[in-house]
Amino acid sequence: MTAPRFSLKSLPFYLLALVLAFPAAAQVRTATGANGQKITITGSIVVVEPDIELSLLTAGGLQEPNKEWSDAARRLYPAEVRHLLAGRKPAQAPDFLVPKDLDPASRMGQILRLNQAVALSIGQYSQPGSALATKKDPVTGKPQMDWTLGLGVAELRTATGADYALFTYIRDSYASGGRTALRFLGMLAGAAMGSYLDIGGGMQIGVATLVDLRTGQVVWFNLMARQSGDLRSEEGTRATVGQMLKGLPQ
Repeated sequence: MTAPRFSLKSLPFYLLALVLAFPAAAQVRTATGANGQKITITGSIVVVEPDIELSLLTAGGLQEPNKEWSDAARRLYPAEVRHLLAGRKPAQAPDFLVPKDLDPASRMGQILRLNQAVALSIGQYSQPGSALATKKDPVTGKPQMDWTLGLGVAELRTATGADYALFTYIRDSYASGGRTALRFLGMLAGAAMGSYLDIGGGMQIGVATLVDLRTGQVVWFNLMARQSGDLRSEEGTRATVGQMLKGLPQ
């Protein structure tokens, strides 16, 4: 599987990382229908090639992308997603792999880029105290789940034959030996001063969205941020998939 050309690196992903760094950011939300009940999935789901990048966190705090790790994660992650969905009611359509030569200006390219922008907005504005005014229920004042990509997503439905598309973006970093040693020394120094000095280690952050390809509505999303997890192994990937698809409607 090849890396998709459409990467959140083309957007201010660091902003999403900052948002997800707060505990309140780890959340699951499902859209509700006109009757106020959470929606159920009626149709098939296509897993869009995930946008995943794994990096080594150096002693100096820089993140160095690791191609071998990333390629492995891009193989393992979809396989684990398919395994998890196999035990659920919605039918699975064949995975959609982003063509290497896809023109970003094409209709399909625009759909993928729009989804990236919406995913970033969800990460930024779904936090308590930061919800957009237009996303609040006029009666309760609570955030509404009404994110949408618009009817243009029909292009993806035509290409895949699916009713829903599952998008995933993950950035995962692993502390180098030097970084780990630096963190240990920092904790010792903090203890000596009677305080806690935290020199950050690796972090796994991600956002998953389920989009109704008939309407363009984002019917479910999940934000994840944690200082554990490992996408370099099957066991670690299985655990991450469990976190990323937690609360996925059936």
